[in-house]
Amino acid sequence: MAALPGSDPRPLAARMRPQTLDAYVGQNHLLGKGGPLRAMVQAGHLHSMILWGPPGSGKTTLAQLLAHAAGQHFQILSAVNSGVREIRAAVTSAEAAQSLGRGTVLFIDEIHRFNKSQQDALLPHVEEGVVTLIGATTENPSFALVNALLSRARVYVLKALTGEALGTVLDHALADSVLGLGNLVIEMSPEVRKGLLTAADGDARRLLNLLDLAVQLASVQAGKTQITADIVAAASGQSWRRFDKGGEAFYDEISAFHKSLRGSDPDAALYWLARMLDGGADPLYLARRLVRMASEDIGLADPRAIEMALAAKDAYAFLGSPEGELALAQATVYLASCPKSNRIYDAWNAVRAAVKAGGSAEVPLHLRNAPTALLKTLDYGKEYQYDHDYPDAIAPEQHYLPPGLRQTHFYNPSDRGLEARIQERLRWINAHRQPVGEKKPHA
Repeated sequence: MAALPGSDPRPLAARMRPQTLDAYVGQNHLLGKGGPLRAMVQAGHLHSMILWGPPGSGKTTLAQLLAHAAGQHFQILSAVNSGVREIRAAVTSAEAAQSLGRGTVLFIDEIHRFNKSQQDALLPHVEEGVVTLIGATTENPSFALVNALLSRARVYVLKALTGEALGTVLDHALADSVLGLGNLVIEMSPEVRKGLLTAADGDARRLLNLLDLAVQLASVQAGKTQITADIVAAASGQSWRRFDKGGEAFYDEISAFHKSLRGSDPDAALYWLARMLDGGADPLYLARRLVRMASEDIGLADPRAIEMALAAKDAYAFLGSPEGELALAQATVYLASCPKSNRIYDAWNAVRAAVKAGGSAEVPLHLRNAPTALLKTLDYGKEYQYDHDYPDAIAPEQHYLPPGLRQTHFYNPSDRGLEARIQERLRWINAHRQPVGEKKPHA
């Protein structure tokens, strides 16, 4: 259904943008009683800041409202299509406003897209107070912004809107006659309303865009517009979740997946696996992570874990999606249910550190190969004890590490799973081996 003649052509999200901080929905931890931004507005002093949060959490709107509350001129740049030239032009305009006694808020959307030189171009103007910078980003500022800029701005974290906050936004849209429908009544069942809020996935902009499209798709009967579940599904298109393959959400969910598996919670591990697959993660990347987890978090507590992870990788490569995803789920549950041990991981890190710190320690002579007469005259291989010549295939007086490391134990097995048996075996071996320095190896 087309918009009514003379109606506002802007997207619904733009038409719904609140005009005061009291009308702003969400982010109570920042704007509620005792919140830092509320206190800043009440104090009448606006400082430079970075607003970090997911799409549709209200970063741009909040920046505009803060500038308005402080009585400052508001300039907006997008880092997607702006550079140093646009920054200089904005600063020139801010200097002119400053000469007239008015401050300027320079809002930069997607500020993480500025490179280092572009971020550096902001520094002197922020430092001198020519502009009050408000940057908006969906990426972790610790990684996306230079330290010099971070030191001049406070970071405030915005959260995805809760279902209650989204419901408030939806009610305002339905009640404020901003949909361009005149006196038409919009109806939807509680189930359809819930489906619409779920499809928005914490994003107010997406919610309003979905509502706008749903209204256009719905038919009008007897002065009413009925929005059904089928209409919401058609407006939503393919299901999606917040998941940036190279961004913060990606690493957060990978972290949650790994830690759920390490924590032996198969339900949580399956959930995060499904979330990432639903969001578009590469299944073979997830398979590689499973192989890594099998070594890092399970190791010899259950050597079958790495076999299961590799088999799942091969099964997915053979079957593809969606059939192969079941193999990833199977491996996920198995690994989450296994006894856990990070002793191989710890041993490997410890031995790498020892190698790095110890330099090129000489191989003990009795361990060296002696394929030539010359090497034999140099005592290569002399006094080597062939382990199979001894009971239990253990030469009790022989040692294999360089002299300075012979009392070091890099691998200390846990008492879980197969490693409990390995631990018992190694203790027996060490009990039967001569302590370092008691006797020299004999021929």
